[in-house]
Amino acid sequence: MTSKKRRQRGSRTHSGGTHKNRRGAGHRGGRGRAGRSKHEFHNYEPKGKHGFKRPQDIREDVLEIDVQKLDEDAILYVADDLAEETGDGYELDARDIVEDGHEADVVKVLGSGQVRNQLTVTADAFSDAAEEKLEAAGGEAVLSERGEERAAEDADADAEQDEE
Repeated sequence: MTSKKRRQRGSRTHSGGTHKNRRGAGHRGGRGRAGRSKHEFHNYEPKGKHGFKRPQDIREDVLEIDVQKLDEDAILYVADDLAEETGDGYELDARDIVEDGHEADVVKVLGSGQVRNQLTVTADAFSDAAEEKLEAAGGEAVLSERGEERAAEDADADAEQDEE
């Protein structure tokens, strides 16, 4: 088979139709990004802004840790003086254990995994599953001062919404 270049020797338009067709950018639909909001819109990302970001001053920095990690590493935390060993279990503060926990607004304990030891965990927030697993193993979920303040604020906000 001959090359395309060879086949088009002697042709005036090289399969571009009539000689007027390929003159200007109109044949291509415009130059550059012309038509991006009309006839070329499917080739470009959507124009304008969309979505919403909460203002930085009302965002909370929430750090999380799973109860399984607390349970598995309880002995190591005692060795590092991050937890205390009680007679039948361990007493932990989640803010001490989580990296940068004291700088965060909220430290939350999540309920992923299993709990085998009796743990008394102090944190700002607990998921429902975390509380159930701690109590099922004979431990306790204790809200910190910040957690109690948040719970009181949430209760006040819920009461105001109920009134409306």
